[in-house]
Amino acid sequence: MKEKRMGANRKRTIRRILLACLLVLLAAGLSSCGSGREKGRVYWLNYKPEIDPTLQKLAREYREKTGTEVRVITAASGTYAQTLIAEMDKSAPPTLFVLSNASDVQTWQKYAMDLRDTPIAGELSTDAYNLYDDAGRLAAVGYCYECYGIIVNPALVEAAGHSMEEIRNFDGLKAVAEDIHRRTGELGFDAFTSSDMDGSSSWRFTGHLVNLEYVYEEREAGKIWTECPPAITGAYLDYYRNLFDLCINNSLVAPNTLATGGHDAREEFVSGKAAFFINGSWEYDTISKAIPGAMMIPYYCGMAGEENAGLNCGTSNYWAVNASVSEADRQATMDFMMWLVTDPEASAEMVREVGVMPFRQAAPSENGFLKNAEEYTARGCYVMDWATNFQPNTDQYRAGLVSALNRYCAEQTDENWEAFRSAFVDGWANQYAATRP
Repeated sequence: MKEKRMGANRKRTIRRILLACLLVLLAAGLSSCGSGREKGRVYWLNYKPEIDPTLQKLAREYREKTGTEVRVITAASGTYAQTLIAEMDKSAPPTLFVLSNASDVQTWQKYAMDLRDTPIAGELSTDAYNLYDDAGRLAAVGYCYECYGIIVNPALVEAAGHSMEEIRNFDGLKAVAEDIHRRTGELGFDAFTSSDMDGSSSWRFTGHLVNLEYVYEEREAGKIWTECPPAITGAYLDYYRNLFDLCINNSLVAPNTLATGGHDAREEFVSGKAAFFINGSWEYDTISKAIPGAMMIPYYCGMAGEENAGLNCGTSNYWAVNASVSEADRQATMDFMMWLVTDPEASAEMVREVGVMPFRQAAPSENGFLKNAEEYTARGCYVMDWATNFQPNTDQYRAGLVSALNRYCAEQTDENWEAFRSAFVDGWANQYAATRP
């Protein structure tokens, strides 16, 4: 009997040992699965060269904090579309990439993970800056909100004997700018900074300034674009010409030198060499340190009622998560995105660079130019939405605009302007057709 009991005890002991081993093996398996998720990588192909130093710093901090591999590669200015195509063909493609507009969604929707019901979508404070595909999938979320217009140094305006109260429309802006340019030798500064047409600067005029024409086409039609129209009329292009001519003919540099570039508009402005600078809210941090009183005014161009215009507000920076990478990579990428928008210090660094992030836990913005935008809106001024986001086949379309503007800057004839009009209107229709099957 005793031996039987000892045998039974031995069997129970063996069973317990086997069960313990099984539990250890199961735990090891689960741990292995967990470590597999931890080994997911993040590769962000960044669209904005100006924020690269900050992104590299944040990537290092996140690697040190979590052990996750994080790479940020920044495409050279004006080359993002080509770079994205090349990188997507590699064995380790971007896990996080940037879409700029609805046209990009058409091109890349099969690569864009549906972000509905994901944690990052749950953090959004608004749906105003999201991109959806034809099936209603959330293809990309806007990760920053910006504004652009004409940045002004009020101290220089006043030094020239004028006041900001005089600048409430194009006539006022033109009178002040032309007076400053005429007296530049006496004043020691000019009206506008340089308006280079090289890749580092041309986007200010072919991607931003042209927005005023698109917006007034929208307003005439009575509705904001929700998709790329197959054609535009160019009916308000002469208003663009008004402001463009004012910029290039009342500037520090001669118009016929703009094609080759080589000027530094930001430096010209912060060093007090010019009173007006065509750019956006992303410049605030740099400019405010040199010119604390700098402010932003709308694109005054001669339109009737433009005294009620506000700034150009929106985004062309939408995060898309690559649906073609592994689940581990997607999860690692989503975790990194969540850290950027919820961590107090990380989000504060992002906000300093991009102006404001439309996420509930992101750090608040101290950007004065975005506050200018809010002030215009509070006064009942209409917002100039980012209709430029719908430019078809963006890089190719803008290249045609740059080429035509270079000819016009070299010789400002009506004939050359009509060539630009053709690039603007016909180029749109041609590039729209090129993006369709």
